[in-house]
Amino acid sequence: MSAVLPAIEVGDLTKEFDGLRAVDRVSLAVAAGERRVLIGPNGAGKTTLFHCITGTLRPSAGRVALFGQDVTRLPEHRRTALGMGRTFQISNVFAELSLLENLVLAILGTDRRKWAPHAPVGAFEAVCRRAREGLGAVGLAHRAEQAARLLSYGERRQLELALALNSNPRVLFLDEPCAGLSPSERQRISRMIGALPRAITVVMIEHDMDVALGLADRVTVLHRGRVILEGTPAEVQANPEVRDVYFGHV
Repeated sequence: MSAVLPAIEVGDLTKEFDGLRAVDRVSLAVAAGERRVLIGPNGAGKTTLFHCITGTLRPSAGRVALFGQDVTRLPEHRRTALGMGRTFQISNVFAELSLLENLVLAILGTDRRKWAPHAPVGAFEAVCRRAREGLGAVGLAHRAEQAARLLSYGERRQLELALALNSNPRVLFLDEPCAGLSPSERQRISRMIGALPRAITVVMIEHDMDVALGLADRVTVLHRGRVILEGTPAEVQANPEVRDVYFGHV
């Protein structure tokens, strides 16, 4: 059944802050296995929309479904358990812990063994093995024992991707994964995202248009909290309204 249902379906989603409508009746459907990219100028409502879909914020109105299951009122951790993975705009790792410890904690966070706080990391052999595999998948296996504070900004982004993937997401939400990276780091992260298996649906906010349009199957353009266009990368590039609101009257 899930094969014919959208991975993510959003209906008339709205979020208001003291009368300011940051997300205005947004509706969209993302197919299973799709690579969907959200673009738009600063303040368009992209991250607020992400927060409402993933449970960080409760929407003022509207509906969110994950593979046909209504999750609108479920808390964030319940959505994670059902298959939503997430990275954030701002880098968010435990800087003084090793890369391996960061991943082990992320894995145990969805496991009943999290209630054994005094157990050493090494006591969880299978979890440690899985964590090392996760680091290997993003090219950080050789840094496993090092503190996260020693990573470059780009490497922290790689670690965050590993953290998100280790929750075994069915849908992965990436909030500006290439923000602040050098051109070479952007290429590396882009390749990693592009190599993810199609069993994982990817929904991404990205300002780097080369990265966004290179990875996307379909693009949703937001402006002032509303969807103004949805289409293929070629259709978005050719649309004069998008050029006007996003590219600055080019």
